[in-house]
Amino acid sequence: MLTIYAVSDSIGETAEQVARATAYQFCKGVQVKKVPYIKSYENVNDFINNLESKENMFIISTIVLVDVREFLTQRCIECGIPINNILGPCISMAARILNTIPDYRPGAVWRIDSQYYKKIKAMEFAVQYDDSKNTAGIKYADVILIGLSRTSKTPLCIYLANKGIKALNVPLMPEVPVPKELFEINRKKIVALTIDPIQLIEIRKRRLDSYHKHFVNIKYADEERVLQELEFSDKLIRRLNCKKIDVTKRAIEDTALMIMEYIGYTDTNLND
Repeated sequence: MLTIYAVSDSIGETAEQVARATAYQFCKGVQVKKVPYIKSYENVNDFINNLESKENMFIISTIVLVDVREFLTQRCIECGIPINNILGPCISMAARILNTIPDYRPGAVWRIDSQYYKKIKAMEFAVQYDDSKNTAGIKYADVILIGLSRTSKTPLCIYLANKGIKALNVPLMPEVPVPKELFEINRKKIVALTIDPIQLIEIRKRRLDSYHKHFVNIKYADEERVLQELEFSDKLIRRLNCKKIDVTKRAIEDTALMIMEYIGYTDTNLND
C-alpha cells in the first residue's frame, strides 16, 4: 500500500486534490491522507515524528511559507522521504516573469472573500430551485437547464454553482405544464440537454434496479414512454429556439465547460 500525504499550511484542499488525482490513476493500492495547517517548524517535526512508517509513502506539499517549506524538505531528505512541492516552482516562475516578490499567503487559493460568498450563494440557489421547486427563480438565474429526467441536470447545476454560476433546472414531463417564465426571459439563458434514447433507457433501467421492489409497474424506463418524452422535449426545444447540448456519453465536466463557454463565463466573472 502506497500512502500519499497531502501537506499544506492551509486547509489542504489543493494538495489533496492533486494527491487524489494521482491516486485515481491506479485501481488500488494507493491511499491519501490530508495533513493541514503545517505552519511552523514544530508542526513539521510533529508530523514527521508521528509517521507510522517512512516507507511506501511520499508527500505532496502546497506549503507557501518558504522557511517552513524548506524545513519540511530538509526533514524529508534526512528521513529518505520523497517530497514534491507543487506550488513552490510555480510561484518562483511567476515571480521571475513579473520581477516581483510574492506575498506568500497560505490559503490564498481558498481565501474567504467575495468570490467565496458568491459561490456559496450560487450553491444555495441551485439547491433552493432544484427540479423547479419554485419557478420564481428562473428570472434570477444565470442559466436555466431544461431536460428529461436523468440528463444530469442537478449535478450540472451543482458543478456550475461551484463556479459561482446561479444555475436552475427545469425537468420536462409531458404531463407537467412548462413554466411560463421560460417564455418571458432571454432565450440565450436557456440550455436544453438532450440524450440518445438508447442510453437514456439504459440509465433509467439501472436507476429502477435500485428501487425494483418499490416500483414494479412503473413505466419510467419503458421504451414507448421514453420516446414519448423525447418527442415532447424536442417540440419544446424547437419552440423555445434555445441552445441544445447532447449529453450522451459526455462527462459532467465537459458539458459544464460547454455551458460556461456559451454563457460567456470566465473566472473574472466572480469579481462582478
